[in-house]
Amino acid sequence: MDRTRIRARGDEVAVPDVPDVALGEFLADLGNSALDLSTAVARCTKALGLQHSVVYLADLQQRQLTPLNDVVPNLPIDDSLAGWTYRTQSLRVEESELGGMTAWLPLVDGAERLGVLAVRTPALDPLSLRRGRTLASLLAMMITSKRAYKDTYVCRTRTEPMRLPAEMLRAYLPPRTIGTTRVVSTAVLEPAYEVGGDAFDHALTDSILHAAILDAMGHDLASGLTSVVALAACRNARRTGADLPELVASVDAALSKWLPNQFCTAVLTQLDLATGKLRWINCGHPAPLLIRGQRLVPGAMDRDADPPLGMSAVFSPTPRGVHEIALEPGDRVMMFTDGVTEARTADGGEFGLERFADYVVRAAATGELAPETLRRLIHAILDSQENRLRDDATILMLEWRLTPRESEAQRR
Repeated sequence: MDRTRIRARGDEVAVPDVPDVALGEFLADLGNSALDLSTAVARCTKALGLQHSVVYLADLQQRQLTPLNDVVPNLPIDDSLAGWTYRTQSLRVEESELGGMTAWLPLVDGAERLGVLAVRTPALDPLSLRRGRTLASLLAMMITSKRAYKDTYVCRTRTEPMRLPAEMLRAYLPPRTIGTTRVVSTAVLEPAYEVGGDAFDHALTDSILHAAILDAMGHDLASGLTSVVALAACRNARRTGADLPELVASVDAALSKWLPNQFCTAVLTQLDLATGKLRWINCGHPAPLLIRGQRLVPGAMDRDADPPLGMSAVFSPTPRGVHEIALEPGDRVMMFTDGVTEARTADGGEFGLERFADYVVRAAATGELAPETLRRLIHAILDSQENRLRDDATILMLEWRLTPRESEAQRR
């Protein structure tokens, strides 16, 4: 905290700076928790002694940044300084057309990219920069806590109406990106407004990353319901401490009981955060890809697939196979649905596994953050066929890495 020096009875005493006191008073007032975000932004900006600020949220497809007010225009993520901040999660500064400087700061909730914050100030010094970062952190928490029930945020991140199956399914999906210093898991799902049966899930405990990708039969409300029931059964089992085979058995049982005529393919995984041991069960799904040292390791995770979820008891009385692989720091595991490889290119051909693998390797070679790698990858697939997909296309990527302390020790 910044402090001012004063003298009291001959002794020098440190007192908090005025803006810090004002922010503390704002946070201590419980009535401010009910404010709409625009008002909260204005009051926090004033409390911190900053000139002006604007919140921009990324749209559902991560192509543009939309302001929470209508006074300023949208900004393209791929062709603007604000977009650079979103893509790299780093500070960018420019001269403001209204005078002074504008600092672009990332809005991040843990590992989830929400958007950016524009902070205008007469001059950018360490104090105003620190206060801008404080504001960005505070607003990210506000947005995360309110977006589950504030339709204003949802509407700001949509560019077209959403079909009912997609609305139902997206209401049940986790954040697009989660992570710790040891691991990050990130996913994308298209077509954003018409998705039917694809879904993904990821969650963390102190020692395990759980990640799954699903592809339900069909492309309608019933297929979306199948994925929702599978996700619910998966979460219910893991939250009661079920190991991977028991977890998959719980999903099988739930689908067999409640939706006996529906099934879905899936890959369900558990990653030990300390050791990098990855365990998975493949239920009739395309095999995951392993990228190591910015190269695809051919066939590294190819295994015989078990029957789809919901069909095991009918087609195979034997237990499902649990597979293991030891990841190395920096390894990325890519899971995807067949809508990715079956997508059509501009010339009418199929995108195919070979072309997809090539895109994956080239995207990984850029050295970008995992969420940005995935954003660029799905856009490349969409742009190659003018945004027309024959089926849902979902990609989930997890990256196991060294902690900052381990990385520092390794460099010594």
